[in-house]
Amino acid sequence: MALLSHTAEWVGSDSLEKWELVGSGGFGHVYKARHKDWGFDVAIKLLRDGVGYSSSALMPKEKALSEEVDHMDKASCEFVLRVYGIYEGNPPFGGISMQKGIVMELMSSGSVQDLLVVLRGPPPWPLTFRLAHQVALGMNFLHSRNLMHQDLKPSNVLLDDDLNAKLADFGLCRVSTSALNSNEKMTGEVGGTYKYMPPEAFDASYEPVRAFDRYSYGILLWTIVTGREPYQMAGHSLVALRIPEGDRPPCEKINQREVEGLEELVDLMKMCWDENPAKRPTFKECLEVTEEGFSKHKKEIHGAVHHVLTRLESHTSNQYSNIRVPLSFSPQTSDVSFSSFSERSKSHDYKDAVRVTTTKNTSTQESVSDSEKTLSDEDQAKFIDDNRAVLIQDVSEVMAIVDELGDMVHSETYSVIESKQTSQEKMRVLFQKTLRSGGVTVKASFYAVLKRHQPKLVERLSGIN
Repeated sequence: MALLSHTAEWVGSDSLEKWELVGSGGFGHVYKARHKDWGFDVAIKLLRDGVGYSSSALMPKEKALSEEVDHMDKASCEFVLRVYGIYEGNPPFGGISMQKGIVMELMSSGSVQDLLVVLRGPPPWPLTFRLAHQVALGMNFLHSRNLMHQDLKPSNVLLDDDLNAKLADFGLCRVSTSALNSNEKMTGEVGGTYKYMPPEAFDASYEPVRAFDRYSYGILLWTIVTGREPYQMAGHSLVALRIPEGDRPPCEKINQREVEGLEELVDLMKMCWDENPAKRPTFKECLEVTEEGFSKHKKEIHGAVHHVLTRLESHTSNQYSNIRVPLSFSPQTSDVSFSSFSERSKSHDYKDAVRVTTTKNTSTQESVSDSEKTLSDEDQAKFIDDNRAVLIQDVSEVMAIVDELGDMVHSETYSVIESKQTSQEKMRVLFQKTLRSGGVTVKASFYAVLKRHQPKLVERLSGIN
């Protein structure tokens, strides 16, 4: 395999300026830098631990980097992250004298995972349907080139300035075995994040085929629709045990009649995570569903994107740089372990308060209603403080809210709250033990969860008719 594709080029340190660390991952670190000659910012993904360069041989990680560039170039399209070349040089922050990396298109809005963290739930419906469609378009193109992704998950779906999706991180990408000759064998280990891996992939003898990506797409759809990470509290061993036995993320609380096209999208995600790989639809078949679904909400996409970008810009100015790579979803959107899956999932409401809801037989909604206007975290915290007495008196779904706050509520505090007999007593403990000392972040998280569970109470206290 050639080290450099015909469209990519070498990029040295002399061509780059204004370096800024914007994220980290298992492969290495990601930086933003300005290319002096091109005049625009690019993303530089550097190998972890500064793998050295030798003109006589490629080290294993360098070979993986070269393969990733080759695969990204082969899969280049509107819905796949563009690669510009390979970096080789001395970064200005010191360390190993010579480093290598990939020079890529900069996606200034982060990833789908970042989006779900900031929104503390799912995106507006028009954006949800567009993301589902654009990911399917990218994956269909990838498979048409006899490539697999093998690590399709929210953090590997990046977003541009207008929140359009592009597939990224081809570090695990391999040529599809279904496209190889019978005497050729797949090389490398089965990759992927275990929560997005199909049941057959937990078999040590499994060799990936394109059905792997189709399963991951189904779990990804669930994550986007609900705004939650699948089985967040379950470790690898438990997931490896229960997924082959047929367990999947719960869909019972998804109101499939809430918005036009959602029922078909839920049916699609279930088909994609079918235990039988042969029954999972191809991405070309997925496109028939996602295109139809997005077409029903295309007129509302500009209003939805504007609403979300406003939220992202507000959040970014307070806490983050342009690209964020969080370790996990925010606690209030966390899932639970399999052992308590059925009981605790009943308390979760998937209807997100910030979502621009487009239902059947409703007129086009270009703007966000007063009840959906975004408050800053500070304003949300102030709302909780100002209405403390009323909240203690009127909040009824206390344990459901506590469950969604997850690790923000200490285990001992959880036990005390659970032992109280009335909702008022439970809320009083929550205020005393968690909200009082938790600061703006915890109070804002409580506000978001409360708004999902008891929207009428929040509207009444906000003075919204």
